[in-house]
Order: sequence, then C-alpha cells, then structure tokens
Amino acid sequence: MRRRYLVLAALYMALIFFLSSLPGGTVGIPSPWDKLAHALEYGLLGFLLARGLGRREGAVALAVLYGLSDELHQSLVPGREAAAGDLLADAVGALVGAFAARWR
Repeated sequence: MRRRYLVLAALYMALIFFLSSLPGGTVGIPSPWDKLAHALEYGLLGFLLARGLGRREGAVALAVLYGLSDELHQSLVPGREAAAGDLLADAVGALVGAFAARWR
C-alpha cells in the first residue's frame, strides 16, 4: 500500500464532493460531454486508488461506491440530479484508470 496515493485519492474525493455541491448551472458541462468529464474524473480516482491499494478490483469497487454516493449527494443539491448514465461513466472511467495504474 502506498500511503501518498491514498492521501491524494482522499483529497481528490473531497474536490469531487465540493464540485458536486455547486448548484446546477455552475458547472455547466453540456451533454454528452458531461459523460466524458465523469469518465475522466473517475479515471483519475481509479488510478490513484489502484496505486494506493495495490489492487485494481478494490480500487474500482471503492470508486464506483464513491460515484454512487456522489450521485445521491447531487440529488440533494438544487439544480442537480442523479443519473444512472453518470454512474456508468464513473464506473468505466474507474475501471480504465485502475488498469492504467498497473501499466508501469
């Protein structure tokens, strides 16, 4: 386990939470580009978690669970909504990021 990657992952998750707290029109990434943004965002999270944990499966599982909690959080923010497509993009990104972490 590499502690520095886990610290970076935790800080990055806090950033994701902050961005998810912004009201609807603030972020302003139009569809379908928002799916690419989700995949890239969670790709980095999957990468950091995989490097920190040393296990791809655990990294993907944690990132997807965090994505689920993020969608639930967004459903409580004015002007935002939860979407299954966003969660799917999160999962794909986390999977790609976790596997990319092992290519070194």
